[in-house]
Amino acid sequence: MKNKKTLKNKKGTGKRFRKGVYILPNLFTSLNIFCGFYAVICSIDGRYTTAAVSIILAAVFDSLDGKIARATHTTSQFGVEYDSLADLVSFGLAPCLMMYLWVLKPLGRIGWLAALLFLVCGALRLARFNTQAGTTDSSYFTGLPIPAAAGMNAVIVLFCYRFEMVPDPLLVLITLNMLSFLMVSTIKYSSFKKPEFFKSMNFNVLVTVILILIFIAAEPSVTLFIIVLSYVISGPFFMVKQYRNIKQNRSEPEGIKREKTD
Repeated sequence: MKNKKTLKNKKGTGKRFRKGVYILPNLFTSLNIFCGFYAVICSIDGRYTTAAVSIILAAVFDSLDGKIARATHTTSQFGVEYDSLADLVSFGLAPCLMMYLWVLKPLGRIGWLAALLFLVCGALRLARFNTQAGTTDSSYFTGLPIPAAAGMNAVIVLFCYRFEMVPDPLLVLITLNMLSFLMVSTIKYSSFKKPEFFKSMNFNVLVTVILILIFIAAEPSVTLFIIVLSYVISGPFFMVKQYRNIKQNRSEPEGIKREKTD
């Protein structure tokens, strides 16, 4: 009898632990929504630097919830849908509202239409990601990820406030439209999920990462601006490079191609 009771108690404890583990990634997703909603409130109140920081924090929580779910084997369809809804608030609504109230409002209809375009393209990007999950190579993203697009808006705000710059509304408008296009494009972006990527890291890479963290601590607005901008332009850069390589290979004589392969 004692053995049966012990087994029941173990099963009950296991179920409770399992439920607790399932709550953990969704808790981080909820923190993502909280940061996104707080960014909206700060934008309405005119506290744009706080709104930008909240969007960056939302991106941190967004990256953690998926990793925790995979590490604890608690991935679920509910978690995927909940994460997408959270991303639409934190990386769709919050950044476009922030940019509109910060600099695009004087442009009138053109300004809020650019903000709307960003929101719609972000929603389309999330919908495409969900439908393609499990059917595409996970080593890259198709189109600019919406957290990176939102992060670009956030670091622009922080960068401008750091150097007390007054941004040109037309330039911000063009940037917002370009980010919208990149999200729904078929340009490939690295997801940094390749196992070989981490296996190939050597001592020099470790030192570089430590130096980057030191620069972030010393000048967060400048360093984050450079990092996010580098990632945003990496997709078009490698696409052009790949296109040039293909064009060059086609234009080379057959004999030269054989020599290279040999």
